[in-house]
Amino acid sequence: MLRKLLFRQAPRAHRFLSTQSTLPLLSKCSVFSYCSSSRPEIPPSNSIEHLEDQPTNTITIDRSGLCSAPEHSHEPSTDSELVKHLKGIIKFRGGPISVAEYMEEVLTNPKAGFYINRDIFGAEGDFITSPEVSQMFGEMVGVWAMCLWEQMGQPKRVNLVELGPGRGTLMADLLRGASKFKNFTESLHIHMVECSPALQKLQHQSLKCMDEENTSEGVDKRSLSTLAGTPVSWHATLEQVPFGLPTIIIAHEFYDALPVHQFQRGSRGWCEKMIDVTEDSSFHFVLSPQPTPATLYLMKRCKWAVPKEVEKLNQIEVCPKAMDLTSTLAKRIGVDRGGALIIDYGLNGVVSDSLQAIRKHKFVNILDNPGSADLSAYVDFASIKHSAEEASDDVSVHGPITQSQFLGSLGINFRVEALLQNCTDEQAEALRTGYWRLVGDGEAPFWEGPEEQVPIGMGTRYMAMAIVNKKQGIPIPFQ
Repeated sequence: MLRKLLFRQAPRAHRFLSTQSTLPLLSKCSVFSYCSSSRPEIPPSNSIEHLEDQPTNTITIDRSGLCSAPEHSHEPSTDSELVKHLKGIIKFRGGPISVAEYMEEVLTNPKAGFYINRDIFGAEGDFITSPEVSQMFGEMVGVWAMCLWEQMGQPKRVNLVELGPGRGTLMADLLRGASKFKNFTESLHIHMVECSPALQKLQHQSLKCMDEENTSEGVDKRSLSTLAGTPVSWHATLEQVPFGLPTIIIAHEFYDALPVHQFQRGSRGWCEKMIDVTEDSSFHFVLSPQPTPATLYLMKRCKWAVPKEVEKLNQIEVCPKAMDLTSTLAKRIGVDRGGALIIDYGLNGVVSDSLQAIRKHKFVNILDNPGSADLSAYVDFASIKHSAEEASDDVSVHGPITQSQFLGSLGINFRVEALLQNCTDEQAEALRTGYWRLVGDGEAPFWEGPEEQVPIGMGTRYMAMAIVNKKQGIPIPFQ
């Protein structure tokens, strides 16, 4: 039951940090040292040098550390385009890639990424998210947004941003539920941060948008949601959303799809887990022979943790993009006012080894047929809190609280009772099932259907956190 769409940025070239430049920094923390490995180390910097007694345009190159290209074969390859692409990256670099880079390519590769060209939500997809479970989820998020808008002083113009909106179900339910509150809906300009063209089309349909072609040259097309008469815009990244207005940001099951780096404790300290290609051309895990750029984020995460929390772990996951995204959110909220609501499954502490792959509602090996399954990891809510507080002195962080506490305090119990007053027996059963999935814990005790279809509650596995401008006070329901 997972997630969304990635907040994809242009891929950065990953470079190994040299041992010489990194170790002085790592020596400040006794748990960090680089691990030895059976893989050949990167050639030293003097492997390319000018010869004194040769013409100045002559150099010698040590190619001992480079991979030899495999012999050409006329046998047809059964690898998918994404698998060929991943193997090509590894061969080009002459070494493994990080778990985070693998995850990013698998999910958001422009041609073959899992999220890009398919509908992966709902019963026929690979997972079911809370908005797909019941309309009440989007309605309660709408209540939260309206309460925050009132705490801001009911501004006339507000950016309402959703990160990774999936099918657009949450926003559609939010607008339907809020449509009677004209002052609120008329203040909104909705911004959908979505990198998948296929999902953008579904969101356009869910919001029942009508496009207006502007006659002015150089002006983009404008979309209007007929659900509440609200303008809607789409963006590939959060940075494209205009600044200068109070902003309400919703990130539901978004953080869990951001790429994570994994570290494993070895005999000589923490080493980053990487993905390489074996001699039989399959993917497998290896350990980095020396510190990597992501080690700096691991150090930051360990600095925030209680020492005993780290000492008992043999593996740690860190998510640099989550830290950086949170910093961006906090800075914007600190300047423009507003707030962000983050709802996801995760822990309020250091995450060990949570990366998982789901295909057709079943867990599978994350290295098996990349691009055919969703990848996600637990959200480190403590890391989000620290990232926000370090980024801006003008914001406060509240939570996390369980999804059950969040929805219950906003009135989901009263909402389900009101809906049950005017519905058929079939609709009532669907409402009870949806309600349990949103706020329950474990298997539904009232279920009388097939055992394999018993509703499982998400109420305690999912948590909610809010980041708001301090001037607005404590947001509902975190008091």
